Amino acid sequence: MLTRKREELAGEVVHDLHKKTRADDEPADDNHTMTTGRAPEIDEDLHSRQLASMAARHEAPLRLQRLVSGLNGLGAEIAKNLVLAGVKSVTLHDDDNVELWDLSSNFFLTEKDVGQNRAQTCVQKLQELNNAVIISTITGDLTKEQLSNFQLPQIPLLLDIWNSIKAVVFTDISLEKAVEFDSYCHNHQPPIAFIKSEIRGLFGSVFCDFGPEFTVLDVDGEEPHTGIVASISNDNPALVSCVDDERLEFQDGDLVVFSEVHGMSELNDGKPRKIKNARPYSFTLEEDTTSYGTYVRGGIVTQVKPPKVLKFKTLKDAIKEPGEFLMSDFSKFDRPPLLHLAFQALDKFRNDLRRFPIAGSSDDVQRLIDFAISINESLGDSKLEELDKKLLHHFASGSRAVLNPMAAMFGGIVGQEVVKACSGKFHPLYQFFYFDSVESLPVEPLEPAELKPENTRYDAQISVFGSNLQKKLEQAKIFMVGSGALGCEFLKNLALMGISCNQNGKLIVTDDDVIEKSNLSRQFLFRDWNIGQPKSTVAATAAMAINPKLHVEALQNRASPETENVFNDAFWESLDAVVNALDNVTARMYIDSRCVYFQKPLLESGTLGAKCNTQMVIPHLTENYGASRDPPEKQAPMCTVHSFPHNIDHCLTWARSEFEGLLEKTPTEVNAFLSNPGGYATVARTAGDAQARDQLERVIECLEREKCETFQDCITWARLKFEDYFSNRVKQLTYTFPEDAMTSSGAPFWSAPKRFPRPLEFLTSDPSQLNFILAAAILRAETFGIPIPDWVKNPAKMAEAVDKVIVPDFQPKQGVKIVTDEKATSLSSASVDDAAVIEELIAKLEAISKTLQPGFQMKPIQFEKDDDTNYHMDVIAGFANMRARNYSIPEVDKLKAKFIAGRIIPAIATSTAMATGLVCLELYKVLGGGHKVEDYRNTFANLAIPLFSMAEPVPPKTIKHQDMAWTVWDRWTITGNITLRELLDWLKEKGLNAYSISCGTSLLYNSMFPRHKERLDKKVVDVAREVAKVEVPPYRRHLDVVVACEDDDDNDVDIPLVSIYFR
Repeated sequence: MLTRKREELAGEVVHDLHKKTRADDEPADDNHTMTTGRAPEIDEDLHSRQLASMAARHEAPLRLQRLVSGLNGLGAEIAKNLVLAGVKSVTLHDDDNVELWDLSSNFFLTEKDVGQNRAQTCVQKLQELNNAVIISTITGDLTKEQLSNFQLPQIPLLLDIWNSIKAVVFTDISLEKAVEFDSYCHNHQPPIAFIKSEIRGLFGSVFCDFGPEFTVLDVDGEEPHTGIVASISNDNPALVSCVDDERLEFQDGDLVVFSEVHGMSELNDGKPRKIKNARPYSFTLEEDTTSYGTYVRGGIVTQVKPPKVLKFKTLKDAIKEPGEFLMSDFSKFDRPPLLHLAFQALDKFRNDLRRFPIAGSSDDVQRLIDFAISINESLGDSKLEELDKKLLHHFASGSRAVLNPMAAMFGGIVGQEVVKACSGKFHPLYQFFYFDSVESLPVEPLEPAELKPENTRYDAQISVFGSNLQKKLEQAKIFMVGSGALGCEFLKNLALMGISCNQNGKLIVTDDDVIEKSNLSRQFLFRDWNIGQPKSTVAATAAMAINPKLHVEALQNRASPETENVFNDAFWESLDAVVNALDNVTARMYIDSRCVYFQKPLLESGTLGAKCNTQMVIPHLTENYGASRDPPEKQAPMCTVHSFPHNIDHCLTWARSEFEGLLEKTPTEVNAFLSNPGGYATVARTAGDAQARDQLERVIECLEREKCETFQDCITWARLKFEDYFSNRVKQLTYTFPEDAMTSSGAPFWSAPKRFPRPLEFLTSDPSQLNFILAAAILRAETFGIPIPDWVKNPAKMAEAVDKVIVPDFQPKQGVKIVTDEKATSLSSASVDDAAVIEELIAKLEAISKTLQPGFQMKPIQFEKDDDTNYHMDVIAGFANMRARNYSIPEVDKLKAKFIAGRIIPAIATSTAMATGLVCLELYKVLGGGHKVEDYRNTFANLAIPLFSMAEPVPPKTIKHQDMAWTVWDRWTITGNITLRELLDWLKEKGLNAYSISCGTSLLYNSMFPRHKERLDKKVVDVAREVAKVEVPPYRRHLDVVVACEDDDDNDVDIPLVSIYFR
């Protein structure tokens, strides 16, 4: 139900749209449209992670306007995600006022807001997330006939809603009204994307209609796959083989284009060609190449991603013939048709009785079941043979509640659908999606008395789970590791759920990081005035603002072996569960090991662009996180990066390496020498290798031949570096390996994937080359503390200064060794004279140091990708693009260079919100207790496709020996200060022959070493103290040892960790 706008307000609001404002403190009148914010300009520093996930700049869709109707918890989540995405404007609509009930899921609301309009109350806090987004509110009703009021020409900026808004979202609308509005949107020219989504307790639905014909420009958002051609046959069909540098990702039926093919030039026409018989390193081309030229060398094959046209049904038609439902859990294959019926029955119930079913009311449950039966009977041949009345009971009883985890999950899904509607990027949800998490309910049946409201902010949650589980949530002791994007979402969820909101409960959150500008587009608890402050402290404070009863402690410690005095045994033993909100595998592995050791549930999740995954690690029920790991990413060989790049990633990897070497590592080495010349020389002499020699040479070069005293010196340095990198080195490389060079096996040296390079000629008329010199000179000046003159930003004066540089002619050298071995790990070659050369270099360096001014120090520059004014990315992008130009590799803009060189992990708020919602649905199960492994769910989701894949976790591997069995979750304990012999005897009683005992990295006992038998009658703790230098801290009562055992048949048996409780 949308609102009517008063025409007399139009002029005032249009004026307001041009101003950067905050929301009025005074409530607006009925039908008043509140507008805040300013027209957006895309801030690439702020939205870098989001842009990385979109794989391109999508400025047009970000400028479009959206309408969100219904500011319950789901509507608040959707609006939050859209504002974080940086859309041009969001219009909020709601007729209803805030109730205490709403505080279970809408994080913008407080108890003080009760009685005020929900949409207007949310504006100010939404605006704080992104002041570049124009946020308007609408109150009151709107019928289809009144929509023409939004198309008046005198209020074009006031969101001529059905012309300028390209997507509308409804979170609480009757089916009759939804059909009416959807029909209008579907037939509008151009069509308006219509999305209807509902949360009803542990059940949710989404319906999308993007019009009669909707074009998807990119169905999955992935970069097109490529391959490097090795050969093409003159056949029908033709066989194309590619180099075995990387496996091909093509599939049968894909379209591809060719470029840079020598010989068979007919394929370079840019025409998409279909392939079949796709293999890891070859495919067949559906084309007759018998009359084409003979393939000689080279060639790049690139996947073409054609647009896809989808034809959506209207809601009216889709309700009757829904087609295939988007599945999420194949163990519930028959669930979507039943939920399709259940949501219609609930709509009928609400229309007839003007209310929701009362939680726990058997009469209301039966009424809804009767409605469902009646609707089902009207379906004729399409009716369901059997209705699951138990499921309908759960659906009806909790239908009034909008639960926060469900809102977070669906807010992520719907938020992404809105972006798809306005960008054509990613495949839309087509058309119905139903989901339930009834497994989250307590294992014991709930009595109606447990579901009664208690006049608290948790009443909605109590109506689904009962008051007993609510008490468990409030008394929970939770450890959350990380407070970035995932952490902010988790803290919001936990606060709304009432987790640790009792004095007996406690939420400990730790993160050693501080807030950066790029965090603000996803980590929504942070504001621009928080930049530089500790993440955990700011996030915890913001979470307490959502729920003042949250009992939270914020720490700035990295959870690692070094902080086990902080996170000690007593700390871990006190916990009920651990929630990971981390961004790296190393930290995840450590927390996983701690949870296994102390047998604590771990709720794990992660995101990558539009993808997310969740994993439940439950003691004795599931495998642990470390039980399976992804293979390591393949690294390009060093010789490829330094001499034979064949893609822009190689160029950018090299560029960052050179940046750090020139501007950070060498100045740092200079300072290390100047701070302690004697110690520096001693270290170099002790090393005595090629690396130490090269290091000394770089320091001498920096302080002598390349020392800068004026800014003109810096320009000279930059210009000569350009000549060295992009001309001289290429000339030397092609002199050593000419274009017709052959390998020892007689094959052409410059065969794919190698690309033959060409030297660059420097031109001051080339803006990209001049900008590179400018940026490099500025950073060089920074390392030497040289002021930057104002005239450098004048291109003509800068070009004049560069032209003054005298560039020596290059003469190639004989006998230069260029590393071509892909297995080489160093470019430096050792020499028998290294030690003597090092002595000479040390003497030269000491002499140079005497010519420096007293106290001279350089200023090393650490690479910082997120400051667009510091010239760091200008230098790296310049380095990479000039090198790409050498090798005829397509260049990239600075933003794409930032993604690759800055190793930016694509991230968006929508997938983050979804992941945390899914995890919190599992948290109900963990804290409720008593659930079986089949109740839990691990999830992989990709919002781009969209794909939702949920399955029960894998149980832990069981090891059996005689009548015993154990898993990774088991730990054997022995009480008493025992000797090594007593430990061996204890194991012998279990039919195990121990042959090795270790503590940490030290071997305490091994049966092969005769001298170790002298230790057998010593206390294990004493041997560990003497041999392993282990001092058990006072807070720990035990020592852990790893024992290797065999059975009586000499078969190795992996036994659990053994803990000796000696105190």
